[in-house]
Amino acid sequence: MLDDRTSGKATLNTSQLPVEHWYTYLNDPTLADAILDRVVHSSHRLGLNGESLRKGNATTTTTKK
Repeated sequence: MLDDRTSGKATLNTSQLPVEHWYTYLNDPTLADAILDRVVHSSHRLGLNGESLRKGNATTTTTKK
């Protein structure tokens, strides 16, 4: 699917795994190269830093019986 879309169609990919860890995670250098060539090298990357906003919004819910 991604190979078909790299020729000019917009695609949004998200990942919690940093790109530099993809080789280790996939455990196949050829596969990692193929994915990175299609996805990363022709993309705009946004890296987010800081604490998760979910931590401050987490609440405990109790149910009455």
